[in-house]
Amino acid sequence: MNSINREQAEENYKDLFNEEAALKIKELCEKAKTCFFCTGIRSGSQFYTRPMAVQKIDDDGTFWFLSASDSHKNQEILLDPFIQLLFQASTHSGFVTLYGEAHVSQDKMKIKELWEPLLKTWFTEGEQDPRITVIEFIPETGYYWDTKHGRLVAFAKQVAGSILGRTMDDSIEGKLEL
Repeated sequence: MNSINREQAEENYKDLFNEEAALKIKELCEKAKTCFFCTGIRSGSQFYTRPMAVQKIDDDGTFWFLSASDSHKNQEILLDPFIQLLFQASTHSGFVTLYGEAHVSQDKMKIKELWEPLLKTWFTEGEQDPRITVIEFIPETGYYWDTKHGRLVAFAKQVAGSILGRTMDDSIEGKLEL
């Protein structure tokens, strides 16, 4: 562990696996609602990043997005299906990075399930717009940074630590393996 972790009086590192990892992913990423969606990450050159709204996260950690068939991201996924998602649930906690594989389809049942009227901004023909595609993202691994007891307790511990001259951080971090 790095030096800040050696100064901790309490445990602040915990790797999460399978169901526990999926629960943490869902908890933090649903708070964030949007992410940076990164493609071309295995190309050896600069990767591509854009903000994306998450339409749904399944209990197993699978993510669902809607995208236009003629978008750059869809073309990039076809060339390299491995992507990275970056989330920030609040200004001080709930950070997640996820790595996994994405698949693009035109699954009409899934489009119907994920459809919201506001999406007509991008898909002007509505739910039946022929350009709508579904991106399914299945995370394999990731990392999270969060608080153990919420922002108020974390802030109180920081204040107390600064007064006492001790590291009193309410943070928790670790690997996510699905």
